[in-house]
Amino acid sequence: MSLPETYLQMVSTVTEEGVLRMELVEKKMPDPKPGQIIVRVEATPINPSDHGVMFGWSNMAAATSSGSGKDTVLTAPVPEQGLRVMKARIGQALPVGNEGAGTVVAAGEGDYPQSLLGRTVAVMGGGMYGQYRAVDAVMALPLHEGNTAKEGASSFVNPLTALCFLETMRLEGHSAIVHTAAASNLGQMLNRICQADGVDLVNIVRKQEQEDLLRGMGAKYVVNSSKDSFMPDLIDAVHETGATLGFDATGGGKLASDILTAMEGAAARTPGAYSIYGSVAHKQVYLYGGLDTSPTVLSRGYGMAWGVGGWLLPNFLAKAGQEVAVRLRTRVADELTTTFASHYTDEISLSEALQADVVAKYNAKTTGQKYLICPQKPV
Repeated sequence: MSLPETYLQMVSTVTEEGVLRMELVEKKMPDPKPGQIIVRVEATPINPSDHGVMFGWSNMAAATSSGSGKDTVLTAPVPEQGLRVMKARIGQALPVGNEGAGTVVAAGEGDYPQSLLGRTVAVMGGGMYGQYRAVDAVMALPLHEGNTAKEGASSFVNPLTALCFLETMRLEGHSAIVHTAAASNLGQMLNRICQADGVDLVNIVRKQEQEDLLRGMGAKYVVNSSKDSFMPDLIDAVHETGATLGFDATGGGKLASDILTAMEGAAARTPGAYSIYGSVAHKQVYLYGGLDTSPTVLSRGYGMAWGVGGWLLPNFLAKAGQEVAVRLRTRVADELTTTFASHYTDEISLSEALQADVVAKYNAKTTGQKYLICPQKPV
């Protein structure tokens, strides 16, 4: 197959003048090195984790776009504080897009990369918001015969995150999980995994329709943070499940503290030796997202056996090791259209992803909504 000499790649740049600039740039088509493959990217999702590189600390409420087609440019002002935080990236045109899928159209030397020619593969390698991507063949996940790029576009971030929540649970000696933003694509995957693996899961949502959605999927424990009965309901659910591990996608506010409070309240119902330091069982909440950008508030009414920390998928996989990573990736490929199926609100082109009105929709990070970029669509 003859390849074009150039292709379009989306990049994000913070200028010294305090402006975020996102645009499509023309890149020269690379020759695959030994062990590499060239993937024609056909589908790539917009995940919350992509927003950090895309928008950083810019004021997206004031974003505007100009031009059309491949010349579309999105700009947004960056406040002084944002410039200080992003000082290290000023002037750098950063390629964006964590994951995606497409067809292998060229391969470098080596039996394995050559064996992938013509195959549909999923990739997590950064720079996926482009028409083509060169990656090491060992980093690609070959999809099963009949699976499409759209089905495989979200094969890494959400599926592996959900699976690694359970790996973390087992590694640290917990037996059940509390999860926030539970009606999201990731949350729905986590429910299917926990039901299949026999793990109790407490789902925290903030709308009645989200509660109805999860209960319709068979979720047993769903609590609504918008209800007056939220804390009693949460304590009841934690007590019934024995959950001592939480994963919080919001990051800011007091939700992590509420989860710890519920864990302590549930422990208080269990007869045991009294201690002025609270329950003996360690209670842990990991912040893995930043849907709420306000400060994290901890009330510390839950004894002394607790922890709050950050959790990042690449860091956990590095800790877990290659054997675990291969096992989890194999499960994703086997259950791609069932357990790990993703549903998209809309499919857009590279240039549409730079239009201010479209950006406002996917940057809202509305629970249950997910956008898919199709780089081969005409710009």
